[in-house]
Amino acid sequence: MISRSILTALLLSLTARADVSLPSVLASHMVLQRGKPVHVWGNAQAGESVSVSFRGNTRTASANDIGKWSVSLPASEAGGPFELVIEGRNRIVLDDILVGDVWIASGQSNMEFTLKEAVNGAAEVAAATHPRMRLFHVKRIVADHPMDDLEATWVTCTPKAAADFSAVAIFFARHLQEKLNVPVGLIDSSWGGTPAESWTSLSSLSADAALMPVFSEWSRMNSVLTVTKLRRDKQLAEWRDAVARAKADGKPGPGFPWKANDGGEWAPASLFNAMIAPLTAFPIRGAIWYQGESNASKERAPLYKRLFETMIQDWRRAWNQEDLPFFFVQLANYKTGPDSRWPDLREAQRQTLELRNTGMAVTIDIGTPTNIHPPNKQDVGLRLALAARAIAYGEHIEYSGPTVERATAEGSVVRVAFKHTSKGIVAHGGQLTGFEIAGKDGVFKAAEARLEGNEVIVSNVSIAAPTQVRYGWADNPQCNLFNTDGLPASPFRTVE
Repeated sequence: MISRSILTALLLSLTARADVSLPSVLASHMVLQRGKPVHVWGNAQAGESVSVSFRGNTRTASANDIGKWSVSLPASEAGGPFELVIEGRNRIVLDDILVGDVWIASGQSNMEFTLKEAVNGAAEVAAATHPRMRLFHVKRIVADHPMDDLEATWVTCTPKAAADFSAVAIFFARHLQEKLNVPVGLIDSSWGGTPAESWTSLSSLSADAALMPVFSEWSRMNSVLTVTKLRRDKQLAEWRDAVARAKADGKPGPGFPWKANDGGEWAPASLFNAMIAPLTAFPIRGAIWYQGESNASKERAPLYKRLFETMIQDWRRAWNQEDLPFFFVQLANYKTGPDSRWPDLREAQRQTLELRNTGMAVTIDIGTPTNIHPPNKQDVGLRLALAARAIAYGEHIEYSGPTVERATAEGSVVRVAFKHTSKGIVAHGGQLTGFEIAGKDGVFKAAEARLEGNEVIVSNVSIAAPTQVRYGWADNPQCNLFNTDGLPASPFRTVE
């Protein structure tokens, strides 16, 4: 015989399953993407009829045999606030909804880097009252298969909400709002110290045989995780004892003994599954990305171009938008270790511009050589926003510093031509620096470089017949080529 308590629990469970529910990304205070069908979906009792109403339009759907339902309403122009009403067995009213542009901000710690940590952080936080900017900060989590929901809440951008949100994303959105005058929704889904393969689906990674080293590297890392965990469990126990002793003595305890990357966040697809896949049914305008540091090792850097391009195309398929705008930050100047491959990683990022509807914010001039997290995120956000304005919104503005177009050997010199130089190029600080050339032997030597119109003439008296040229090819290079719009040239390397 079923007890009263068990029967009550079963009835409550059935009632809960019968109620219409929504994923966390569909909530009050959200921003819906203008110009695209308004997609609303969720769960209900199998067979239940669910209606959705927004801005005078209503659509109805029935939940399928596993309780999933989905409707699309007509595309909507920018504006708000509005209400969105969902009715089935229960009634849900979402209010204070804006229609504008939604951007996802992702990557590792430099995207996570908070507004309060940026240059003039206290003042930036105090000024961060933007009623038409909405923030959605995804909680860190991993998964071994694609999830259909995640943990986050839409909030209006206030100083309190903005303080711990991505500085790059807020500066990016602030500039767009100033120029476009539309609401902006920001989805921050980032995790410090993570590689690009964690943000890429297993289906895309496994479809390319050239990406198999991704799995072999994870296998190598995974094989030592048990030993690492045992060692860290011992450290953790010792740390807790030390904290307890310090507390008993009335003294401050020691800092936490490590920052780990052993929670599964390096596993291929783990972050795509948990922190990207649940968002892909929500229409967006585009993506901004700041990552690469964790892929700049000698093992991973050679694969980055193929991996990064795969990830971008993967996201485009996931959002069912083959031309989804994707803008990313090239690694800044920084003094790295002897085994790093930051120049190679930057070159892979530059080459990714071959994909349509992409843009790159060069930051080789605004890094901090001794800090992997440079605090000047204002210029990073601005440069990403310039790329978005030009490429995603079609404005006729300069959005990039000089990028190499061709390098032509002419006897003892190499003539280098650049794009994004319509108003001219300059050397900041006097003599042009950062160029090297090599002959047939492939040995690069420092070069003399001079401006000739919008081109650079490069030479070295000891190299009679140069065949290759490179610029800014170091972890912390001294290079100073800009266009007259004030944007720095990207480091590059030509191949014979």
